[in-house]
Amino acid sequence: MMPESAPLKIILGITGSIAAYKSLLLIRLFKKAGCDVRVVITQNGLQFVTPVTLETLSQNALYADCFARETAHSIAHISLADWADAIIVAPATANIIGKFANGIADDALSTLLLAFRKPIFVAPAMNVNMYNNETVQRNIYQLEKQGCNIIEPVKGDLACGVSAEGRMEEPERIFEYVTRFFNQKKKWFGKKAVVTAGPTYEPIDPVRFIGNHASGLMGFSIAEKLAEEGATVTLITGPTALHTFNSAVKRVDIITAKEMFDKTIYHAKNADIIIMAAAVADYTPKTVCTEKIKKKNSNWSLLLEKTTDILFELGKRKEKNQCLVGFALETNHEVENAKKKLHDKNADFIVLNSLKNSGSCFKSNTNQVTIFAQNGAVFEGACKPKKEVAEEILEFIRQQFFLP
Repeated sequence: MMPESAPLKIILGITGSIAAYKSLLLIRLFKKAGCDVRVVITQNGLQFVTPVTLETLSQNALYADCFARETAHSIAHISLADWADAIIVAPATANIIGKFANGIADDALSTLLLAFRKPIFVAPAMNVNMYNNETVQRNIYQLEKQGCNIIEPVKGDLACGVSAEGRMEEPERIFEYVTRFFNQKKKWFGKKAVVTAGPTYEPIDPVRFIGNHASGLMGFSIAEKLAEEGATVTLITGPTALHTFNSAVKRVDIITAKEMFDKTIYHAKNADIIIMAAAVADYTPKTVCTEKIKKKNSNWSLLLEKTTDILFELGKRKEKNQCLVGFALETNHEVENAKKKLHDKNADFIVLNSLKNSGSCFKSNTNQVTIFAQNGAVFEGACKPKKEVAEEILEFIRQQFFLP
């Protein structure tokens, strides 16, 4: 899964190898992941794939001529080097490897490589004898010393008719390699998170329910931010009009507090961090009518019973290295009630929302929180958009719980 906070800008370098046909799929994979892709190709590469195909798939103009007139009045190899987050040379022939390793810049791609100061990935593709040639191996070693990421070729059918080492790695594996490289630099890479969001609806009859005004935006913002920073997220949400955008967020829709309890307990077993941002109903009707209740009397009593306290149950089951985060929405004695909840629920953090704070009400795009940690640390935030508040919450938790 590629980073989605700001789409990666990828340059795909293509050289003169029959494996160039695989580059078309590589473009598709990166485009599907939301990346902006531009192609730089050598003149020999154009013998294997056409400009029309490359420009159609990448949805960008092709760069193949070092001396082409730039409409933006800029030097292409410099402007592209500034623009891109990474270069992937796939396929990389012995020729381009030799040029790059020895500082030769005589075409569009080799010139760009020398001007580039960000991550470079090189996927060799050539005959097995060429690949094992001492000079080629020395050049590859030189590129590794320079900090290039070499995606080793694999054993397979080669264009010369033999099955041997030298076949370019498959596009899916190259995509995974690059994805892993960027994800590992993220703050929450490798963490499994469960986030709850939204309200619950407790049915009275087929048309009525007990609910609240929660929109789910705070929980959704936290889930999306965790995913952007490399976590695998299960978002358990009550009824809401909100949508998830990051494919690393697995959405589980529920309606009632009982359903939220069941799904949260199930998914929390293997989670590193559990963030309970949902506004779960404390009470639910003791009986649910199967037919609409008709209006008869001026007064009507509804018998309620307590729902299961999900945060309390999670606190009882919490593993040693699990981080449990609860939310407390208060209207009076806010700090006292939040600290009591932190202790009583065996949580590691309580995020306090006070409805007395302007801009912290339900269905608002902003929020203002105070976070209390089990270790005594406190964070007091200002009123900000909920996406920024999500960043603050997660950074405070990460520094207090996950960093040594």
